[in-house]
Amino acid sequence: MEEANEEKKIETISYDDFAKLDIRIGTILAAESIEGADKLLKLTVDLGAEKRSVCAGIAQFYSPEELVGKQVPILANLAPRTMKGVESQGMTLMAGSLDEKPTLIGPEKSIENGVKVH
Repeated sequence: MEEANEEKKIETISYDDFAKLDIRIGTILAAESIEGADKLLKLTVDLGAEKRSVCAGIAQFYSPEELVGKQVPILANLAPRTMKGVESQGMTLMAGSLDEKPTLIGPEKSIENGVKVH
């Protein structure tokens, strides 16, 4: 029982660590499959001042058509990473476990792209 409780502990961070995260609202303009990747979709996201490509491991849960037009939070200052030949310039933030369909999270009403999440 003690081991199970230890696994559920959440590591705390300081406010300064949180303040380093640049999370912004963006609108998904396009979504497409990535050749050779079963789980990845390439999302083109409008962050207001710029458009970015973001890879998301949600292809088994969402079709590209379902995602276009959705506003989602993007971790904008994550270091770029190339996946299956596509550079991902951020990370979409979703809720749920990795084993079940993640839930898209976003503003309750449409807001300006690029708005910072506090």
